[in-house]
Amino acid sequence: MKLYLSVDMEGITGLPDHTFVDSDKHNYDRGRRIMTKETNHVISAAYQFGCDEVLVNDSHSKMNNLLIEELHPDALLITGDVKPFSMVQSLDDTYTGAMFLGYHARAAQFGVMSHSMIFGVRNFYIDDKPVGELGLNAYVAGHYGVPVLMVAGDDQACREAQKLIPNITTAPVKQTISRSAVKSLTPSKAGELLHTQTTKALENRSKVDPLVPPKQPTLRIEFTNYGEAEWASLMPGTELEPNSTTVKFKAKDILEAYKAMLVMTELAMHTTFS
Repeated sequence: MKLYLSVDMEGITGLPDHTFVDSDKHNYDRGRRIMTKETNHVISAAYQFGCDEVLVNDSHSKMNNLLIEELHPDALLITGDVKPFSMVQSLDDTYTGAMFLGYHARAAQFGVMSHSMIFGVRNFYIDDKPVGELGLNAYVAGHYGVPVLMVAGDDQACREAQKLIPNITTAPVKQTISRSAVKSLTPSKAGELLHTQTTKALENRSKVDPLVPPKQPTLRIEFTNYGEAEWASLMPGTELEPNSTTVKFKAKDILEAYKAMLVMTELAMHTTFS
């Protein structure tokens, strides 16, 4: 049994704001140590359950946050950037299930450090269904027939997961007070919760279906700034919708839509505000 872990950072226990997730800020080293320990709780539970392999994909920012020297010795780690499929790199149909750790709510929603890939995105849509990072990544997993068995993060990310994926197991390690304040479990208590919920998720794996994406999805990205939409629409095959900041791309499958999202958001980040 192979398990895939995509590990983001904003939803990790006790992390309330950008000073813990930005490598230039004073709390970042604390954040990455907590992130690594949190990942280890899930890895340990998975191996104790009987998994043969656990692949961990560092999925935050430059994707080199997890401390490999402190990671569970039996895990495999994907670290660094650029990766063709970013937060779901190397996920394929050989995995029994996937789990998303440290996840957060999508952009423009209540939730700690809520966003969708970049701060210039207000909404992602797949065939007019609003999704965030969680939804897009779950669709890629579903393309391969892999169910997302568990989401761990703040309470709002867990609610988003429950609305999207029936019977999913969640591990809410902190409650949102505002976008930069939380009421959190301690790392020790969060570790106990994660161990319990990982085991539960693996026990219940047959009850969770993959989130199957549309066969030829239309990706629409609503940006916050017209300049961002202009930059994103430079990608061949896109269309900037009239009188809006939304850029549309008709994809052959969800994998192409995902790659298009990565290119469009990277282009959008070239926008300046003066």
